[in-house]
Amino acid sequence: MRARKTRMYRLKVRQIAESKGISRTKLSHLTEMQYETINGIWHDTQRDISLTTMLKLARALGVGVGDLYEVLPDE
Repeated sequence: MRARKTRMYRLKVRQIAESKGISRTKLSHLTEMQYETINGIWHDTQRDISLTTMLKLARALGVGVGDLYEVLPDE
């Protein structure tokens, strides 16, 4: 039996927010999430986040959930 490969991904929250002029503080208010959580997502692009968090971020940024990340090519 072959082992399943784990796909790597990169969150694009910071990239999207910056392109829309949304700061971490503003994103924290828009999502009603703690600043520390937003800051962690902002800096750790491979952070594991819940679907609920992704939905809040997508809504606040005006994008689809699928726009929040990209799948990285296999090495």
